[in-house]
Amino acid sequence: MWIYLNAHEWAKRQAAREGIEFKPLDNGFASCEDAQALAAICGSLTEREIESFFSRWTRALPSPFTNTERGRYRYRLSVRQIEMSDTRVFDRPAAGRAWFEQTIRDQLDLGRPDKVQIIFDRTITSRTPGRFQTKVITKGVEPVIQAHYKHSKVKQYFKEGRALRTETTVNDPYDFGINRTLTAATWQQLRTIGDQVNDRLLDAQLQARSCAPDPTTLQRLVSPSIEDGQPAPALHFADPRVMALFSCLCSFQHLFAGLTNRTLRPQMAEIIPGYTRGQMTYDLRRLRRKGLIRRIARSQRYELTSFGRRTAVFFTKTHVRIVNPSLAELDPHLPEDIANQHPLARAWRAFEHALDQRIQQAAIAA
Repeated sequence: MWIYLNAHEWAKRQAAREGIEFKPLDNGFASCEDAQALAAICGSLTEREIESFFSRWTRALPSPFTNTERGRYRYRLSVRQIEMSDTRVFDRPAAGRAWFEQTIRDQLDLGRPDKVQIIFDRTITSRTPGRFQTKVITKGVEPVIQAHYKHSKVKQYFKEGRALRTETTVNDPYDFGINRTLTAATWQQLRTIGDQVNDRLLDAQLQARSCAPDPTTLQRLVSPSIEDGQPAPALHFADPRVMALFSCLCSFQHLFAGLTNRTLRPQMAEIIPGYTRGQMTYDLRRLRRKGLIRRIARSQRYELTSFGRRTAVFFTKTHVRIVNPSLAELDPHLPEDIANQHPLARAWRAFEHALDQRIQQAAIAA
């Protein structure tokens, strides 16, 4: 016997019963006059309401069992699928849509095993079933991004052109070591899993989009400084070794169990041939003193701080998406017809031409 319940519709009926004014948004709420009361209603749905719903219908529907049999036996409910969602409604829908489309670009590696294990807080091994990939699905003009873990998944899309919807669907509680039988414990565990997965994905996306440090902090990073009485060597922007280091910190695969000299050095060696253990020790030391990583208690492992993650993303995105493409456009050997296709190249060549004329007018040309 299968039972289907829509918790959003249940919450809407409870809110209407209590006289709370709200504006619906398909499977959710677009606005509400008393958000705190509505949140309390949504949080009040437990396994007891599901069991009550089931009991009401089993009393109304014909049963193949006699009254005696129904008195001796009872049904046991199991969770076949549960979906937890997070809906963020934007005041300016156009800005929200632009944010999501840029986020899709930043999250095209969301389905990688190293990133899936961070979002779902589960270790991925060669024996973990499933295909790990990112899917960007377009239904009409609405793109959807998905990441899968075993039988479960998290997906994100822009709902009705005005709200960012993040949904975690658990299709098998065993994926997370949770019993399938519906009890107070399993219900709470599954809700916690869904909320945590949604929060991790949103947190990672927000850190990637809001990563620029303030000028004072940036100066402290790129210059030698004294931190807690100890010298902290500079992390020079555009230095090949520093940029390789930040790029490796953005890879996510070390975040689940922390990072060590042994786990981070092979990644660096792929970018900088001949990279040594001693260089890795030095780099870990300056990352720690600059506050980008911290040592995990009672271990030889480190973990990336929130500040460290934002900094790594900022340095990497700035170097890869701004500096490198811009320098290519400003190449003086770039053919004129190609340079004229890029506004930055046209403006730069116009500036050079105007500067050359000013120098000639001043009669100080070499």
